Amino acid sequence: MYDVVIIGGGPSGLMAAVAAAENGAKVLLLDKGTKLGRKLAISGGGRCNVTNRMERKQLIEHIPGNGRFMHSPFSVFDNENIITFFEDLGIQLKEEDRGRMFPVSDKAQTVVDTLLNRIRALKVDIRTNTEVKDIHFEDESPHKILLKDETTIFTKAIIIATGGKSVPHTGSNGSGYPWAKKAGHTITELYPTEVPITIGQPFITNKDLQGLSLREIELTVTAPNGKKIKTHEGDMIFTHFGISGPAALRCSQYVVKALKKFEAQWIPMHIQIFPGSTHEDLFQQLVKLVKAEPKKALKTVLKGFAPERLLTFLYKDLHIDEQEVCANTSHDTLRKLAQTLTAFPLKANGTLSIEKAFVTGGGVSVKEIEPKTMQSRKTKGLYFCGEVLDIHGYTGGYNITCAFSTGYTAGAGAALQTKD
Repeated sequence: MYDVVIIGGGPSGLMAAVAAAENGAKVLLLDKGTKLGRKLAISGGGRCNVTNRMERKQLIEHIPGNGRFMHSPFSVFDNENIITFFEDLGIQLKEEDRGRMFPVSDKAQTVVDTLLNRIRALKVDIRTNTEVKDIHFEDESPHKILLKDETTIFTKAIIIATGGKSVPHTGSNGSGYPWAKKAGHTITELYPTEVPITIGQPFITNKDLQGLSLREIELTVTAPNGKKIKTHEGDMIFTHFGISGPAALRCSQYVVKALKKFEAQWIPMHIQIFPGSTHEDLFQQLVKLVKAEPKKALKTVLKGFAPERLLTFLYKDLHIDEQEVCANTSHDTLRKLAQTLTAFPLKANGTLSIEKAFVTGGGVSVKEIEPKTMQSRKTKGLYFCGEVLDIHGYTGGYNITCAFSTGYTAGAGAALQTKD
């Protein structure tokens, strides 16, 4: 019989295995796939953004999905502990923009291999290609796990680390939710987060701006009544279906929620091409440029003012004659241009599917989880960690930080409980 059985070999499951074994438990790690750490291996564009070196308060602000719950797991194992953990295992880390931490090797596989080596050194039993068919929760331990091949495993504690429904090719297919329900847990509504946004306007379907990247813009989601819901700054890119890139991914959950809340066909968004500049600021800059070169064509004078493809599109869209000499360009024309550069309008009609999302919103309700141990408040000896929970952060190392933190907390909590 095992002290702790962990179902799922993603970031949270691997860290749970380390923590449980370090705390003296006899541990079995089960995964239905052929390889462990598949999501970890593709994270951060294959470089593995292991955590984010922000202050605790900022870190929690970047976890819009129940971030406050993370105070307790972070008190057990936080971002600084994650950095120390990997550095002690010989992985050198480097800090990049916005506090993101990467291995110096720029290879996610380094992180996966190091974790697996640690797990093996701790004598954790590993079974891949092993699918769990059912779990029988007993009032008194041991609980019973039934495998697809009809094998039965007995254990004092079970940690469910099966992930959400995003990136299903890594093994996250929502398999943990039915077991959580069986144990008496509430599953809050699942929805895609950190996912590209779909736009229904003709310039998207016509691919007028497809592939155009915009740097350091502000992207705003607005309610149908014009009230601002959320603004995120960063980079974005126009695609054949809408918009993507960091700013768009961060805004996506607000689009999903607003479409549902307002029962709308589409939600207004706008891009501020020059954050910090008002419509009037831009108008005055344009007037100055035009006045300085009265004999030249507008297109020539404004070259470089904004991305060329964007300007070319705006001339056409706003019915501006780009060949007109500046001396003949009216203030109305310049105001129109300034207005659009200040608030380029978008109509968001949805997002790509939850399977195409980086992260799953919703999951096992955190109200039913003991935050200092990650144990179920419904069933003794049952623990949850990682994306199966109703916790999600923005991209930039926040989700993986939650996975490692809740994983370590669950592993340590389960190991200590089995000794009682």
